[in-house]
Amino acid sequence: MKKLNFLLLFLALSFAASLRAQGPYLEALYDVQVTQNQVYGVNATILPVLFQQTTEAVPQPLVMDIYEPVGDNNEARPVMLVFHTGNFLPFPQNNGTGGTIRDSTVVELCTRLAQRGYVAASVDYRLGWNPVDPSQDIRKFFLINAAYRGVQDARTAVRYMRKLVVDGGNPYNIDADKIGMWGIGTGGYITAAVATLDEYMEVVIPKFLINLGAGTVPMVIQPVNGDIYGTSVGVVPPGYPVLPAGDTLCYPNHVTYADGSPISSDIRMVVNNGGALGDISWIDENTVPWVSFQVPTDPSAPYTTGTLTVPGTGDPADPSDDFAVVEVSGAFDVQARLNELGINDLFNNIPAWAPEDYSEVADSRNNGYNGLFPLPTGVIADSAPWDYYAADNVNVPPNPPPNPVRARMYWDTIMAYAGIRACIAMDLPCNFTSVKTLNASELNLKLAPNPATDQVVISADAEHNMRTVELYDVSGRLVNSFFSINSNQFTLPRDGASPGIYFLRLRFEKGVVVQKLIFE
Repeated sequence: MKKLNFLLLFLALSFAASLRAQGPYLEALYDVQVTQNQVYGVNATILPVLFQQTTEAVPQPLVMDIYEPVGDNNEARPVMLVFHTGNFLPFPQNNGTGGTIRDSTVVELCTRLAQRGYVAASVDYRLGWNPVDPSQDIRKFFLINAAYRGVQDARTAVRYMRKLVVDGGNPYNIDADKIGMWGIGTGGYITAAVATLDEYMEVVIPKFLINLGAGTVPMVIQPVNGDIYGTSVGVVPPGYPVLPAGDTLCYPNHVTYADGSPISSDIRMVVNNGGALGDISWIDENTVPWVSFQVPTDPSAPYTTGTLTVPGTGDPADPSDDFAVVEVSGAFDVQARLNELGINDLFNNIPAWAPEDYSEVADSRNNGYNGLFPLPTGVIADSAPWDYYAADNVNVPPNPPPNPVRARMYWDTIMAYAGIRACIAMDLPCNFTSVKTLNASELNLKLAPNPATDQVVISADAEHNMRTVELYDVSGRLVNSFFSINSNQFTLPRDGASPGIYFLRLRFEKGVVVQKLIFE
């Protein structure tokens, strides 16, 4: 019995030390409210042409789901724009397990961001190319065009957020000068380009040229596709593939918000999960700070520099048959170049007493490139361990099955590592010091019953209101969490928790308390 009590005391003390309260932007504090299908612009889509529904591009409303914290008093919230994966094809035709603004993975990320005090927006963007066109050149041509439209839409979303601040009454309490981007998979290619493309001529390089019969031309032509910000009209000329002459491919949105600071298309930082950069030459002294997460053995996106392939476009039994596009640079080479230019040097200033952010683990793998977190899984085909999807997803392969528990463990690490770097890159008022550990007897804190078979009533003296309640198992895995309680009493539901030992982390205004709880 003494040995067991000692073990439980050790676990409780270790648990309390490893889960120091950190405050907004670094820990989950708030409930979340979601406003769906907010229109942030209108632009031309070629999807109906590819599906032979029309003969020309048509206007498409561009929408986002906006996640905001509930219960905070911040009138200047930072913004993180999140971009989903999907190979620039609609779901389920993309043969992938994601591709919408409501992918399980995107909802997980946006929810976690809003719980920490961000305004997070899951941003839809235009899709469209033909992966089965008999001409590889045409396939490549339209895929690069799709990526370019994604960049335009991402920058339109930035200007929309700034427009809300200036002319829209700022309903989400946005700080117009603190906007970042987070890309997942394909979305990472978009955010990488937004972070680096300064001028149109950067896309007029040999790998992005094509011979259309009348000579070699750029795959992206500014008068046809619009500028890199989506603020100029793009019109199809005679002889253009697939689309008729005179068709409009780009409608300007929020042009008056494109120039000047903070009213611009600029962002403060980028986080990239599994995406890559169109060309390493795009990185220069104007590139924003950057955090990358990638599996080094990712079969689709190179970890260094190599050929991008599009999953699901070849023989299902032969991954090597997938469509090879162009040479791109993955997380290792991107972060090496950022390190060479000193772009991420500001991350070297993380205080030694800062909250645990897994830097030691990352640094043991990243060749000294601060901001790079390699995530080896030991499984060659496992390119996105942070990803999970609904069990009834029509494109789910039989193995591996959906595993939200595993994915959320990766998100715990990702949020800790990216979160503290976002504090620095976006100049957020984060608290890097630990918060006081309170004594339960001083609060007259009680759990009843304990052990419990069902719900548990948590109570403290009237002057001690709880802010958040978190339930963890003995391995430190978060089982359940509750926010914006603002009361000295709370009834904790069991919610299917298995019998065993748990720890409650209770956050009060002046500090935290960790208490052991047993469910029978």
